[in-house]
Amino acid sequence: MVNSLENIIGIVFSDKSLLTRALVHRSALNEQPDLAPCSNERLEFLGDAVLGLVTAEYLYHRFPEYQEGDLTTLRAALVCGETLAQFARRINLGQFLYLSKGEEAAGGRDREANLACAFEALVGAIYLDQGLPVACRFIQRFIEPEIGERMVPVVNKDPKSRLQEVVQGEYQRTPRYRTVAEEGPDHAKCFTVEVMMGDRVLGRGTGRSKQAAERAAAEAALAAWPATNMEVE
Repeated sequence: MVNSLENIIGIVFSDKSLLTRALVHRSALNEQPDLAPCSNERLEFLGDAVLGLVTAEYLYHRFPEYQEGDLTTLRAALVCGETLAQFARRINLGQFLYLSKGEEAAGGRDREANLACAFEALVGAIYLDQGLPVACRFIQRFIEPEIGERMVPVVNKDPKSRLQEVVQGEYQRTPRYRTVAEEGPDHAKCFTVEVMMGDRVLGRGTGRSKQAAERAAAEAALAAWPATNMEVE
């Protein structure tokens, strides 16, 4: 099975076990305990980091006129689960997954989470087996077609809309804003606003109106998104 996938992606692995492990869903280990020492989740963790680095560098050079917040928005759109699942479908990755019978019967071969996880794991396996240059070329094959009419317009949206898309794309949650301070006389108020995801503060901003402070908070959250992009309770 791995030979067929190698033909599709155009990469021949030195260590075939790495490629096999990238395809092992956790459910398969219960029925096939000798298949691999673990599921593809560790490779997913590594592949996520490689994807983030390669995508960030690509966007940095591709759009020298864009500010940090714009680049963050584009990167989030390119590495979100929905987009990665689309990448996986382009190479028919679902048909190569090792799944339990129950997971397969439940449509696991086309489940977005499974496909996104497997694509990240595949990137991680390529990186370990072939090195960063090969992994970089592999990733760019997918992200380059995505840069265009579908992606670029997102940078023209206001920061609150961009932040909402980023947060909803990653966590299926909606950020909320709270005013934490009002200072100054009535004719020259200064508002401080925090934007939240659950109980986590994503960014803080100030402005002469609540709306301006909210925009500033959203911009701060977008700029800090690599640091705040973590699991939320």
